[in-house]
Amino acid sequence: MTRRSKQSETANRLGVRAEAGEWCWIGEIPQPPANILQAAGNPRTRPARRPPLALAGTVLGAPFLPLLGLLMLLARVVEAVERFLDIKEEKERHRARKEDEKRRDAAVERGGLDNVFDGDWNGAAGQFLLRWYGHSTHHERLLFAGPDGIVFAAPPQRVSLGRDKRAQVVARLSPEEAALEDPFGGEFETRIMLIRFRDGSWLRVDTEEARSELHMYALRNTS
Repeated sequence: MTRRSKQSETANRLGVRAEAGEWCWIGEIPQPPANILQAAGNPRTRPARRPPLALAGTVLGAPFLPLLGLLMLLARVVEAVERFLDIKEEKERHRARKEDEKRRDAAVERGGLDNVFDGDWNGAAGQFLLRWYGHSTHHERLLFAGPDGIVFAAPPQRVSLGRDKRAQVVARLSPEEAALEDPFGGEFETRIMLIRFRDGSWLRVDTEEARSELHMYALRNTS
């Protein structure tokens, strides 16, 4: 079963009317001010630790890390050699990609998008962020978008396997509360999406796939 068919199956199981869906995650939540944290009931601001099964896999795989590092280094060397041997047109395309990356990085910095949210803990995005890991301790969310707004699904607790099968609806945002936004208007192929709340505050999520279904959905529904 493909990833998209799994997501569609999950949406049907949960009764979610979804026009687009994608697994995503957020960056590290900065430490809120003590008074904000206390007023919110001292919520957790980190995901749960990796389950024992995942930790065991990490331990067992540790001896292979040097080999993996060597293979990655060789891959970079091969890529560099191929670029050197590329015909002029390929070199021009590679140069253009690098320029796009520079412009994208500049746009990210200019818009403050290297942060997980706009920085206002009293705004709707900040308040929603405070409840993020209270909804679920899993480190990812399956984000659905459709006529009913934005729906977040995830296993209630962090898991290493079976995230789709264990996913449950953990939060909802109606169209009156927030909307999805591609902050670059489709100019760049990125994983960055914004959840823009009606008070202007925003929360950044990163999708597994660059220019995902969620990006396409956001572009189609940009007013």
